[in-house]
Amino acid sequence: MDYREIITIEADKMGGKPCIRGLRITVYDVLDYLASGMTEADILADFPDLTSEDIRACLAFAADRERRLSSIPA
Repeated sequence: MDYREIITIEADKMGGKPCIRGLRITVYDVLDYLASGMTEADILADFPDLTSEDIRACLAFAADRERRLSSIPA
């Protein structure tokens, strides 16, 4: 799965924040829900437009972003 096929960034949508498939659900929102203790099943129940693959794409996006930030020399 390539998260770049799922995570979209559009300047005119949600202030250019990374979103899922052009929906108005941001990667940040999904990560925040997971961090607050919501399970994947909870998120999918609250947001029926999302899929398990969407949630994994958010995690992959965050991991890639962290990897890129970690590789920047201090």
